[in-house]
Amino acid sequence: MSDHLVVFITAPAGAGETQLARTLVEERLVACVNLVPGVRSLYHWEGEVQDDCETLLICKTHRERFAALEARVQALHPYDVPEVIALPIEQGAASYLAWVTAQTQGS
Repeated sequence: MSDHLVVFITAPAGAGETQLARTLVEERLVACVNLVPGVRSLYHWEGEVQDDCETLLICKTHRERFAALEARVQALHPYDVPEVIALPIEQGAASYLAWVTAQTQGS
């Protein structure tokens, strides 16, 4: 297993998700963010079932950057409880993973 992660973050569509992604890249918390629009999310919140259109941010980062990434998302995200879920990258192209590491060094 590598020291790299794929992190899923959902954000309300049209509520600054592109700026959030740009900030995470500019601050080198992630190497890359793919924005997938048109995600429909159904979930319980404050006693009701919500049905929202969101954008899924798929982020690639190094394990050492996760705590800082999570903290930055908490600070910038419009939700009280934003989704920030990290999955380990079990395998990947060595050159790509080296690039991810290089892009997420420092801030």
